[in-house]
Amino acid sequence: MLTKGRESGTVRVARCGEEVCTGPYEPVSPGSQPRDRVVVERSAAVREGRTYTVVIKPGSDDVVRSGPAGVLYAWVPLGGAMLLASVVVAGGLRRTRAAWVLAGGGTALLTAAFVAL
Repeated sequence: MLTKGRESGTVRVARCGEEVCTGPYEPVSPGSQPRDRVVVERSAAVREGRTYTVVIKPGSDDVVRSGPAGVLYAWVPLGGAMLLASVVVAGGLRRTRAAWVLAGGGTALLTAAFVAL
């Protein structure tokens, strides 16, 4: 999420395996070097032939998505936790308004991540 000072650029996905996808890296940030092959985790949102903005993990050839889609993807577990917590708040604590707020926030976060990815 906080990409300041990291090598950033784009990767065009050339090949995907079962768990990871690979492709050439084109730098955008100053001081970053182009690479013939970097590895990005395969998810439902990564497809062959598409280009994604990424940030390189320090000391490796692994990359993670950046920008709005990367941030929302990182927050998906929080959205799921908010949905589960809403059930506990409503049933166990009997705070229905707070539960609806949690459920609405979790649903909005998951929907935004789905649309962005």
